[in-house]
Amino acid sequence: MPTSLRAALAYASNLFSQTPLANLGPQPPHQAPIGASHDGGIYEQSPIAPYEPLTGAPSCPVNGPVSCHNNSAADACCFVHPGGRLLLTQFWDEKVHVGGSEEDWTVHGLWPDLCDGSFDQFCGMAPRFENITEVLEHYDQGELVEFMNRYWVANYGTNDHLWAHEYNKHATCINTLAPSCYGENYTPGLEVVDYFTRAFGLFKTLDTYWALANAGIEPDYKQMFPLAKIQATLEAFSGGRVILKCSGRHHNVLHEAWYVYFVQGSLQSGDFVPARDSFKGDQGNCAATVRYLPKRHK
Repeated sequence: MPTSLRAALAYASNLFSQTPLANLGPQPPHQAPIGASHDGGIYEQSPIAPYEPLTGAPSCPVNGPVSCHNNSAADACCFVHPGGRLLLTQFWDEKVHVGGSEEDWTVHGLWPDLCDGSFDQFCGMAPRFENITEVLEHYDQGELVEFMNRYWVANYGTNDHLWAHEYNKHATCINTLAPSCYGENYTPGLEVVDYFTRAFGLFKTLDTYWALANAGIEPDYKQMFPLAKIQATLEAFSGGRVILKCSGRHHNVLHEAWYVYFVQGSLQSGDFVPARDSFKGDQGNCAATVRYLPKRHK
């Protein structure tokens, strides 16, 4: 049987949050976030290791403003705006996908919502791309593609179609991915590498299955779980707000988890800062008690 997310990523830990795959060295094992503390609406925890873009991305100050927390002018290439509320969204699919395991939560996307919780889409701040696999492989990101084919999978259609949809709908609304932010070293596709590397790097720190199992919440056909316990568990794990989405006629089947972040600096090289504040759309659609069903084999 294929290994779980936490087992696979133990070998590839910090793989995608630090450097492009062509520049990898030995990395430490995967660990859950630790050491969280709340201050002024931003939840600070052990930082995700910095990612070093391939080339040409803006060089930003380490003490720059946090997205959605700045009332004065900021460098457009070092401050994510207006979509400064980043949501890393995950699926709990009904069936085990090809190459996956019964423990896999998978990536839905990385979405740049506006600070008030509304959102734009298909913005044109960055160029559109349809050939995501081709672009990533052109920049020697074959291992990233391999991991995406395991953990960023389409329920319908091809994975490449899903990736292009997510990129064109959401990444084009991230202003720091604009070609002008890369300067004279820009070549088409660098923004694709940066978006998928950073999204997958954040995902690999958020092992939802492990976090829930560690709290005694595991898939079961009969047991019902208090939604409040699931939400509190995942928010303690990530350090920030988590929006839960459910399927089923009574909205009582756990299906998605959306982790909410701000960014300090550019998407390319900034820090993800867990967000704790309230905003439009911060409530899920789940019933008070929910089912967390085991995956079925196709």
